[in-house]
Amino acid sequence: MSNLKIGIQKSGRLHDKSIEILKRCGISIDNRRDQLKVAASNFPLEIYYLRNGDIPQYLKDGVIDCAILGENLLIEKAQEIHTQMKLGFSKCQVSMAIPKPQTYNGIKDFEDKKIATSYPNTVQQFLDKNGISADIHIINGSVEIAPNIGLADAICDIVSSGSTLFKNNLKEVEVILKSEAVLAVSPVIDKATQHILDKLSFRIDAVLKAKTSKYILMNVPNDKIDHVIQLLPGMKSPTVLPLAESNWSSVHTVIDENDFWEVIDQLKSAGAEGILVAPIEKMIL
Repeated sequence: MSNLKIGIQKSGRLHDKSIEILKRCGISIDNRRDQLKVAASNFPLEIYYLRNGDIPQYLKDGVIDCAILGENLLIEKAQEIHTQMKLGFSKCQVSMAIPKPQTYNGIKDFEDKKIATSYPNTVQQFLDKNGISADIHIINGSVEIAPNIGLADAICDIVSSGSTLFKNNLKEVEVILKSEAVLAVSPVIDKATQHILDKLSFRIDAVLKAKTSKYILMNVPNDKIDHVIQLLPGMKSPTVLPLAESNWSSVHTVIDENDFWEVIDQLKSAGAEGILVAPIEKMIL
């Protein structure tokens, strides 16, 4: 059986999260220092540690079969590449920013301005969409310094917390796109390798579902069970088990983390007691 070749960042904000999710999928990785390629010991997978900016081209050429990378990089360099799934981490946005003292009146303020960025295609699409003509200066790294040295009037860059903008006396004024880590697929992947990728995607999906879900156990009077079940937004049907104490049952279910506190309050009001909340390691539907 051939191995699935997956590319991840050699270093950077996505590297650790990519390794973490693969390990949570039960894939054993022997990470030796300075290795550029490593094979998993218990899954047909080879990991290639690559420069972030090179990954889209490696996908196009079929050097790797899939990759974990930022959605923003695909939009900038390879919109034609298919995304197998979104991964829910390393969320950020690509934004326009200007010096803090400047007043911002709207998108038209960028007309005839100099814009420094590492994302020229993304910026050009934004300008074209809004009918704006501007001069784009391509800078690889340290984009935020451009207005301070008179190289540009504005910048376009990745914004996560906004601290880098703040330190460089800049303010975010327009969000061009929102991004997160995705699992992207080479357009020339063969059927046998796609089958392995589907197995990996299945594991990743189970990990992601578990991460955003909670396992709930509670004691409920038997005459309140129907009402409690109606309040539960989780899986198809909760498990109901009789307790040693007569007229009481234990109800088990799974709910989404986003609904957690609102649902808990409703369950308590409906008569549930002894509510136990536990994390879920994997969740397979």
